[in-house]
Amino acid sequence: MFIALEARIQITGRANYAAVSKAFGEDFTAHPERLAQSPLSELVSCWWWKTHGCNELADSGDFVALTRRINGGTNGLSDRIELHHRAKRVARWLVPKP
Repeated sequence: MFIALEARIQITGRANYAAVSKAFGEDFTAHPERLAQSPLSELVSCWWWKTHGCNELADSGDFVALTRRINGGTNGLSDRIELHHRAKRVARWLVPKP
């Protein structure tokens, strides 16, 4: 079975548009629709993840805190936990050993 997932973090709010505009040197406040286009949507998602300390939360396994950081609440928490369990089951085939 193949499951397609939408993995981008959606940028919302004027303050976030201003921050990403400053980081990327483009005016996304005037053109927010550009943030929905590939490859910029993926790059901006990665920028947001990094600047908001999501790696540390993900590495600690604190999915409640990570979900709150991204969504402001716990919507989708059970899905994230299940996807993490699936990823751990197949990681040995996907991640090279040191």
